[in-house]
Amino acid sequence: MSPRRPAAGTPRQPRPPRPPGPRRQPPPRSRTTHSMESVLTEAVGLLDEAGEPALTFRALAARLGGGVASIYWYVSSKDELLERAADFVLEGVLDATDGFVDGDPVDDLRRTAIALFDAVADRPWLGAYFMRNTGSQPNSLRYYERVGQHVLRLGLDPLETFNAASAVVGYVIGIAADLGQQPPEEVVDGSTTRSDYLARTVAEWRELDPDEWPFLHTIVDVFADHDDSDQFQAGLDLLLAGLRLRAGRAQD
Repeated sequence: MSPRRPAAGTPRQPRPPRPPGPRRQPPPRSRTTHSMESVLTEAVGLLDEAGEPALTFRALAARLGGGVASIYWYVSSKDELLERAADFVLEGVLDATDGFVDGDPVDDLRRTAIALFDAVADRPWLGAYFMRNTGSQPNSLRYYERVGQHVLRLGLDPLETFNAASAVVGYVIGIAADLGQQPPEEVVDGSTTRSDYLARTVAEWRELDPDEWPFLHTIVDVFADHDDSDQFQAGLDLLLAGLRLRAGRAQD
């Protein structure tokens, strides 16, 4: 016997609710992945091209092909990024000076100093961030240790060892940073060349009263034709000659 249809007007029984199914989740967003090395490589590239003002998280993220937020996986601020970029460059200086351990200590110290000078002279931004924060700059600290170990071989007492190592590093960073300063605006904008600007300075010095300015008149011809790298090495040799002399007296 077939089931009876409900009479007209009889309310229908509600259908039981369907069991809830799994909610559809949106596909996860992929995070752009870099590495600390790639971040620092591109940061150094920006700094080399246009200096510190060019290094922004937005510009760096664009070079890396990701978002700004991805940079914060590696560094917390621009200052930390600059410190780590400087230390990244110092790794190359350490590699270049790794074998300077078996020769004359002053000669090894000289070669170690020149390697740092070359790095800073090529990158004017580097001098301001050398050994700024040894917690995030282990290579800077290792370089300072390397210089100090060369000085230790001279047999000086602890105070003289500290003063000698600091003097060498300070001289290198100071001269390199000075040479790396931005040229005068008229040279930058192309109004004049560096050689013409220097020639004008020399001409102004020659016009000074020699009785009032005897030093400038003594060196003006040398200044007119000097080479910055040669000048740095000559000053370094004077510093190291004094260090060698002091070490000889300490051993007497």
